Amino acid sequence: MEQYRPTIGITMGDPCGIGPEIVAKALADGSLRARARFVVFGFSELFGYAADMAEADFPWRRDHHEGLSFVPSGVTVLDYDELSAPATGQHEPTRHGGHASFTFVEDAIAAARDGRIDALVTAPISKRAWQMAGVRFPGHTELLAKRTGTRDFAMMFVAPRMKVALATIHVPLMAVRDLFTIGRVFNPIDLADRALKEWFGVERPKIAVCGLNPHAGEDGAIGDEEKRIIAPAILMASEAGIDVSGPFPADTLFGRAAVGEFDCVVAMYHDQALIPVKLLAWRQAVNLTLGLPIVRTSPGHGTAFDIAGRNRADPQPTAAAIQLAIDLAGRRAARGQSPPQ
Repeated sequence: MEQYRPTIGITMGDPCGIGPEIVAKALADGSLRARARFVVFGFSELFGYAADMAEADFPWRRDHHEGLSFVPSGVTVLDYDELSAPATGQHEPTRHGGHASFTFVEDAIAAARDGRIDALVTAPISKRAWQMAGVRFPGHTELLAKRTGTRDFAMMFVAPRMKVALATIHVPLMAVRDLFTIGRVFNPIDLADRALKEWFGVERPKIAVCGLNPHAGEDGAIGDEEKRIIAPAILMASEAGIDVSGPFPADTLFGRAAVGEFDCVVAMYHDQALIPVKLLAWRQAVNLTLGLPIVRTSPGHGTAFDIAGRNRADPQPTAAAIQLAIDLAGRRAARGQSPPQ
């Protein structure tokens, strides 16, 4: 029986950043290319330049982005030559870069919804560049949710030693408290439980929940959000049949998760989750969006404008995101699932 080979769409990300380089370098791995077909949404000239600079000699073909239908094999770069490409050496947020990276993602989401690609991997974008281009979405996750009609969604970081889901994502730290509700905490617990069962084969996941405050509030002495919001969300999840516990002090919880005591941690805000994940496994950590009707992964880092164009970017995080996308697309196919029409 022939091995299932999904079609993976990859967006180039901000063309002024390291996106072209990390995508080209990751796809230079022949063992990765043997597992799937690939379409890259971006500028073919920048892709070719990055591949040449890295001495990544592998076959790929150019097509115009409006011509995507069936990808027989290998790597196809869907070119956007009608857009303004950034000037050489312009490694900073720009309006043109923001417009281009947003367009790549919009078209890739449409391709995933139409079933032309089986999973989506997104290279890093600049939120500042999106703002400069007039884009009103703060990041990929919110855009994906809007375009797929998804109400309940969450960001999960998948690493070899732990998985972490977030209750809040791209919001200022001072705004977290204003957004805090029982539903906001329950949602990632519920989505993580489903993802662990359906995508990762964990029959009965054990989920732990962080407190918001130092020492998880210390019984109300350092804030009452744990009693008012987090504990009721945990109770609601428990009553729904989820094996969940907490809230625990974050400074000790991640150590327990790293040695296998829990299958997933639910963190309350961005840096509470990302600091331990990147400390333990920044090269292997993959951003996975939960709740979507499509598979979407991304490397767990940003545009790195400071090293763009210097052939210094590490492709391993992107390769890890592609590997996970291939795995999840295969599991969806095995269950007979298909993208929404």
